[in-house]
Amino acid sequence: MKRDASSLCSSAAPVKPKIFIISMFSSEADVWYEDTTLNLYANNVTVPGFSPLFPDAHCTASGEVCQLTTGEGEINAAGTLLALWSSGCFDLTSTYFMIAGISGGNPHLVTTGSVTFAKYAVQVGLQEEFDQSQVPANATSGYYPQGAYYPDEANPIDYPGSLYGTEVFEVNENLLDRAYYLASLATLNDTDAAAAYRATYGYSPANQPPSVVKCDSATSDQYWSGSVLGNAFSNYTALLTNGSGVYCGTQQEDNATLESLIRGAIIGKLEFSRIIIMRTISDFDRAPPGETEVYHLLYAEQEGFEISIQNIYLAGIEIVKDVLMYWNGTYDKGLKPGNYIGDVFNSLPGPIAPDIGDEANYINA
Repeated sequence: MKRDASSLCSSAAPVKPKIFIISMFSSEADVWYEDTTLNLYANNVTVPGFSPLFPDAHCTASGEVCQLTTGEGEINAAGTLLALWSSGCFDLTSTYFMIAGISGGNPHLVTTGSVTFAKYAVQVGLQEEFDQSQVPANATSGYYPQGAYYPDEANPIDYPGSLYGTEVFEVNENLLDRAYYLASLATLNDTDAAAAYRATYGYSPANQPPSVVKCDSATSDQYWSGSVLGNAFSNYTALLTNGSGVYCGTQQEDNATLESLIRGAIIGKLEFSRIIIMRTISDFDRAPPGETEVYHLLYAEQEGFEISIQNIYLAGIEIVKDVLMYWNGTYDKGLKPGNYIGDVFNSLPGPIAPDIGDEANYINA
């Protein structure tokens, strides 16, 4: 596809998107560029501070829909989103943000090609760790919460004694519910090859076709595999969300993206209630029966990548179209959250009391 020249942004005439699509790498982005009706190359804006690999935001001619690519990993995601709202290139005060990427998935909750929507994003990699060969005999993994006492029979799992503020975020569940409904209208992509690999699991939902699921997202820069870590991170997700979070997807950026966005929200650059976390499942986070974790992670052809990429668009475009169609009277006013939204520090206080974090660490009572 031919790409028009980029232009440096001008704070004198900022673009005011209704929805901003957040991709993490090229394949996640390309699926949007292929939509010639949307035509995201109509308006290309070079934003100071974006990744050198992805220096531009791409928008429709009207500026109502925009897309950026952060680069992979937590640092790239944080840097790009911080650059976005601080650049002056965009007026984001009424913009919806849709994280639209792929992730690994827990085969007990999702399958390849599935579309997930998260209420919570949990930074599972931000913990203390022992090498697995040196953990105590009663330990289930080498991870345990920062500043906590090591688990024993009297205290099987302990809440972190030291919080950095990025450990868990909670987003607008009413917006999530609408996005879930809209994505459920899509006919999801699937292939015989993906179905054949899924069948090796022998249980549901791993061996079922793709579907749309509400479940939560785990962030770690480490690309990991195995039921030992999967179970540990499931437990940690439940711990940090007071038992309500259900880990199903693993990725490398979401908590960093959300930390940058909440900092923008604190100073009035954007609304934290307008964030959607959508991840499609490209691979399983643990091997099927009879397959080693090494083979599963490094060599297995799971055949989920292409369908997960296609399903980003197929599900996501339903949300984009809805935002544009029902902007006046619905999205412009915002979908009022019925739950707490924010971080473990309550750094963005609202009318609903936090249900995550520890009150002793709240910045705003």
